[in-house]
Amino acid sequence: MEQLNYKHLYYFWNVAKEGGISRACEKLHLAQPTISGQLAVFEQEIGEKLFYKNGRKLALTDTGRAVFHYAEEIFALGRELTNTLKGRPAGRGLRLSVGVADALPKLVAYRLIEPALHLAEPVQLLCYEDKAERLLAEISLHGIDMVLSDVPAPPSTGAHAFNHLLGECAVAVFGIRPLAARYAEDFPRSLDGAPFLLPTANTALRRSLDQWFDAEGLHAEIKAEIEDSALLKTFASAGVGLFVAPVVVEHEIQRQYNVQVIGRIDAVQERYYAVTMSRRLKHPAVSAILDNARASLF
Repeated sequence: MEQLNYKHLYYFWNVAKEGGISRACEKLHLAQPTISGQLAVFEQEIGEKLFYKNGRKLALTDTGRAVFHYAEEIFALGRELTNTLKGRPAGRGLRLSVGVADALPKLVAYRLIEPALHLAEPVQLLCYEDKAERLLAEISLHGIDMVLSDVPAPPSTGAHAFNHLLGECAVAVFGIRPLAARYAEDFPRSLDGAPFLLPTANTALRRSLDQWFDAEGLHAEIKAEIEDSALLKTFASAGVGLFVAPVVVEHEIQRQYNVQVIGRIDAVQERYYAVTMSRRLKHPAVSAILDNARASLF
């Protein structure tokens, strides 16, 4: 592949953004065979698959995700050029691309990233959520500036990947008012047999909680295991069960989901990391995130 075909890249970018060929065809007012054919040619030129079937939808391969991130950059620059030529201010400022591990609570992710939005120079933020291992594979290709995760990057990520421990905090048990009234007394013994909504087994928090339950001799009634932290809290706000979340955002959790703190578990600590490549360390927005987390948030 000697020269990039930007028309093929544009078709690919729209299919990725719309989540499928049919919706991209509607947006671009093109026939489905046209888009499908151009995608096939593009994949042949690259020499790798960009999509795979995930049920009835198309999902990006690892190569597809890397190409998509570059396409986002390319077409953002194109929009900026158009605005400049039309006499409108570009307003681009600093560009910060952050990968957020899906196991990281959304409220914590926001609190970590927020300082970057208050710099003197405007920051254009791009956030991507995925499995930590996929995001760490992309940072090794320099597709993103920083990964925020609840686990450090393993040695297999590469010699130039740096783990920055942002901080750690204990967790608390939350529930709606009737559940809080029922289980707050004699905490944590009261949790034996209590209904719980837990993160899935592939998360660091779940492993720590399982060890704590075993050490305390408690047996929770697991009502559901939910991977997405925001969805888990939504179930909890409907009264399905108790849940555990970091104390650093307990006030926001109580306000947003109308729940109460039942008790705190100091023995279970959540740790948060920022993973960067060496050439990204001087990014002012990255520095602001690291400095604020260490000095204020935790």
